[in-house]
Amino acid sequence: MDVQDVDFEELYQGATPMGRKMPWDLGAPQPAVVALADAGEFTGDVLDIGCGLGDNSAFLASRGLRVTGLDGAPSAVDQARTRAPGVTFAVADATTLEGYEERFDTVLDSALYHCLSEEARHQYLAALTRATRPGATLHLFAFSPEIPDGFPAPYRITEANLRETVGRDWTIERLEPTLYTTSMTPEELRHSVRTILDQDPAELAGLNGLDTDGDGRVLVPVWQLKAVRQTS
Repeated sequence: MDVQDVDFEELYQGATPMGRKMPWDLGAPQPAVVALADAGEFTGDVLDIGCGLGDNSAFLASRGLRVTGLDGAPSAVDQARTRAPGVTFAVADATTLEGYEERFDTVLDSALYHCLSEEARHQYLAALTRATRPGATLHLFAFSPEIPDGFPAPYRITEANLRETVGRDWTIERLEPTLYTTSMTPEELRHSVRTILDQDPAELAGLNGLDTDGDGRVLVPVWQLKAVRQTS
């Protein structure tokens, strides 16, 4: 089984041996997103695209922002509505975003981009351009090539890819490496990878070198991008 073939709807239904604990489900906002909010980086109408279970959306709404969380998995959206009943959530195709034209001033992509194929990434950025107002800000986190072999990354994204694809209609103001917090300890991550992808334990040796935070959760290398939508 290839991680690129993972059915996210099935995962959110808890229908796999992985259960309901997923690497990106912290049960709280992503610390890197909290840091952006603390710096005043979210303004106006906010789109949390690929919102999953909605913890980032709920956090941003708690800061007084108008937030819309969109995801392609209906089960994720249902659970997000339960977790954060005061936030607007809906099912949507990120590569089209039909019905959301010129709606948003800030976009958060917290680990969606690296789940898309190359063709879908171009469609997705075009959809984001249509769904935002001129001068809108995009904050994007995507797995980098620094992630070790064995980690369940759909795609590892190069700096050149981001500069070419995002830079077509958006002006990149910041693009730098950072660390992204997962929900799992190293042992939990190795167990999940073995269960889902049926990988030989010997293939997971690269996971041993990953950093952890103060709570023992694995930290993974990602790109952190900030870009502003061009006005013409």
